[in-house]
Amino acid sequence: MVTRYLESSRKEADAVHVEIVKAGTGWMYPVRKGQILRIVDINGNQAVDTIFYNADNTAERYSVQQTVQRQRNALVGVGTDLMSSEDRVMLTVVADTCGDHDTLGSACSCESNMIRYGFGHRYQHACRESFLARLLAYGMDKRDQVNNLNFFMYVPLDERGNLNFADGISSPGKYIELEAKMNVLVLVSNCPQLNNPCNGYDPTPVKMIVWDPEGGCR
Repeated sequence: MVTRYLESSRKEADAVHVEIVKAGTGWMYPVRKGQILRIVDINGNQAVDTIFYNADNTAERYSVQQTVQRQRNALVGVGTDLMSSEDRVMLTVVADTCGDHDTLGSACSCESNMIRYGFGHRYQHACRESFLARLLAYGMDKRDQVNNLNFFMYVPLDERGNLNFADGISSPGKYIELEAKMNVLVLVSNCPQLNNPCNGYDPTPVKMIVWDPEGGCR
């Protein structure tokens, strides 16, 4: 069972890296084994699409299948081990003030925007384009895009197994913290979606904070 809430005692002033990621843009950053990554939903209800790669071997990357199987839960929260395609723990959620993050809804694309919302939405910017731009800059390509996590996005399963893109349950200042269990590359698309409630129809910036291993949760 996933514990929903656990606050952290870490202070931003002690961080080794702090960066704001603007709405609709991408971010790629290495987090070393033992470091802590905090993702902050600054204004609330902002989906943060995220993929993790083994920084020492990028062929190993986040696996939604292994993660869901490991915890027997489709939603991510405190205590979740984020698993790799090699069935190894990549990161563990060690603090979370939001809870119930999605790992099934995947990322928006120009094609899915067109199918879901009409042809006029075909050329709206989407997460898959933000992912690809960062991957190409790192020497990777479209084949390296895999199913992703959606932090602060609420996509519950109903009793028939259907996914529902529901109103967000996050609010300003909510955060999630992850401890790296291996050297990882963090790939983020700060979602530009305008057509469903995942961003409250108004995409906003998020904050990334990285600490060295010192510190703890209360």
